Amino acid sequence: MSLFLCVDCGGSKTSAVICNAEGTIVGRALGGPSNASYLSVEDFTAAIRFTVSDALKTTTTPPSVDPVPLPPVGETPFAAAWFGVSGLDSPAAVAEVIPVLSTLLGIPAGPRLAVANDTILLAAPVRMHPDIKHAVGVICGTGSIAVSFEETESGFAELGRVGGWGWILGDEGGGFHVGREAVRQMVAETDAASVTGKPPPESVMTKLILERFGLKSVLDILGAVHVPDPNMSVMNPQQHLPQFSLVREKRLSSLSPLVFSAAFDHNDPLALRVLQTTAGIFATQISTILGDKDEKRPRLVKAQDAVISFGGSLAGIEAYRNLLLDALAAKGHVFRYVEFVDDAAATGAVGLATSFKK
Repeated sequence: MSLFLCVDCGGSKTSAVICNAEGTIVGRALGGPSNASYLSVEDFTAAIRFTVSDALKTTTTPPSVDPVPLPPVGETPFAAAWFGVSGLDSPAAVAEVIPVLSTLLGIPAGPRLAVANDTILLAAPVRMHPDIKHAVGVICGTGSIAVSFEETESGFAELGRVGGWGWILGDEGGGFHVGREAVRQMVAETDAASVTGKPPPESVMTKLILERFGLKSVLDILGAVHVPDPNMSVMNPQQHLPQFSLVREKRLSSLSPLVFSAAFDHNDPLALRVLQTTAGIFATQISTILGDKDEKRPRLVKAQDAVISFGGSLAGIEAYRNLLLDALAAKGHVFRYVEFVDDAAATGAVGLATSFKK
């Protein structure tokens, strides 16, 4: 078989898609998380093995019920593979996993085995637009990152990158940032109202977030946010509340759906301001890799000559995506094409098969 494999390795799931030489999807599967920075090499490899094996089972009609062994017995079924791995942020990290994936799939390290950060899968739409050769991949989910690429004869070359720093240091515009900014603006409004003698304006977002934590006062949320991470060996009668059931990062990132609901379903001014703030900060960060290149910055990408390709759960919300695009436009960055890739592994697999037909 001459199969083309693309694997999108994320913090919440692994998605593997397999195409035949004609670019038709013939197999796919989902598996558990495979963020390279959060897992050991062994656990990362296990997640890939499980998901790719399951995807191979679906390439036959009817699908196989027996596990497909990896590394393959005999000749590999794969002509080429493309991995986009979240948390794979340095050449050293890439170099560490390439031999592992090479052995697992039976593909020699080299041009048939491409491994990079998961943003590279968002470069695939360049192949849909023959008048451009640059892409800016923007992932905005729980976290965030932006990377610019140039299409070359040998694939995609990374030009610039910004973000991907994780929730402690960054992830601007992502779910954690949205949740954190929501709490900050709730508390800031309450602080500002303390000198007026009047309560802050009513807010759907504030009401939803207080209900989520089982609280009645905005200032009580400070304690809820800072409660230490839960000890699962200790039972708590309020275990259903996020301050007792979730680690601190998830307490904040899990608030983002409430913010989006308040903003776009109820037109809540405070929630809209939160999202305008987070989108604006992320747009400022993305602007680091955009502009007219010069001697000092020869790897900048001009938006008018590129596609911006979005991925991630928050970028999938059109209204929020438009806030990001508006904030970029206000800085003079208007892209020739805008794409949202809701199935990066499928787009990547089809693009990979297409590239080998050239």
